Amino acid sequence: MKKLDLRSDTVTRPTQKMLAAMSTAEVGDDVYSEDATTNRLEEKGAEILGKEAALFCSSGTQSNLAALLTHCGRGDEYIVGQQAHTYKYEGGGAAVFGSIQPQPLDLQKDGTFDLNMVEQHIKADDFHFARSRLLCLENTHGGLALPQKYLRDCHTCARKNNLRLHLDGARLFNAARKWNVPPRTIADFFDSVSICLSKGLGAPIGSLLCGDSDFIAEARRWRKVLGGGMRQTGYIAAAGLYALENNITRLSEDQHNAEALARRLAQIDEIDVRYDDNQTNMIFLSIPEAKLAALHVFLRQHGIIMAQGTKVRLVTHLEINKQDVDTIAQTFQTFFSRQH
Repeated sequence: MKKLDLRSDTVTRPTQKMLAAMSTAEVGDDVYSEDATTNRLEEKGAEILGKEAALFCSSGTQSNLAALLTHCGRGDEYIVGQQAHTYKYEGGGAAVFGSIQPQPLDLQKDGTFDLNMVEQHIKADDFHFARSRLLCLENTHGGLALPQKYLRDCHTCARKNNLRLHLDGARLFNAARKWNVPPRTIADFFDSVSICLSKGLGAPIGSLLCGDSDFIAEARRWRKVLGGGMRQTGYIAAAGLYALENNITRLSEDQHNAEALARRLAQIDEIDVRYDDNQTNMIFLSIPEAKLAALHVFLRQHGIIMAQGTKVRLVTHLEINKQDVDTIAQTFQTFFSRQH
């Protein structure tokens, strides 16, 4: 029985072609900038996003933290969404390592800031306050691809208020495929961008931080402080390079599969499905709590794994195909038809 894991797009395993690229990678010592494959990965990532340089990091947490530490000093502040990864899900690293104060704000239902509220929370130039230095966005946020006009408005707001602009673009390529624009069209609005190679793109590990050359040179110092000075990184960089060269355009398949699955599950009366117009590869379900435990057991018996909680997230990825969507939908329908 094929296992269908819908918890995240991070659960994918390298394909045989990716493994072949990894096993034959040209490697050296990356601390000396002598790993040829890592250098090619960084050059490729910077080229795709239209930036001068890039830095290979072990994770999105590390790349985002290196960005925050590069943009902000002790006693500075970054403005960020309440549910954003850089604030809520990355261990408070900016505060722990950089004495950087977060100013979290509620996001609207579509994943965007109310920019008037942002401006109200930018601190005056007064020694009583932390210095507002940075505005952080996340794209996609909860699977929602942020509109291009909104990104332009954020850029205008940041420049008007002398803020730098960082994007946690872990799933930037999903957003680019949703709007059918080149990835650099999104990245152009930002001073720095973090992209994840293991979310959707299928690599087993790694993220890239992209920006101008001076920014990346400083971020490289911070990566070392964070324990990110690795050696023969080419073996894992090769997976990321393969992902960038082969797995970006296919993200549209994940979005089509998510939309198809959302339509099928919406036909079940007991399930409330949220799949908005700007959703990408994520579906959110509200399921009666009394049926959740039995549903989890039933799904696992049929090889299907989903995240725990009353608000369930299903994520499509390169290991879920159209036939799998049919299997998942039919299994849900079978379970709920037996509950009557």
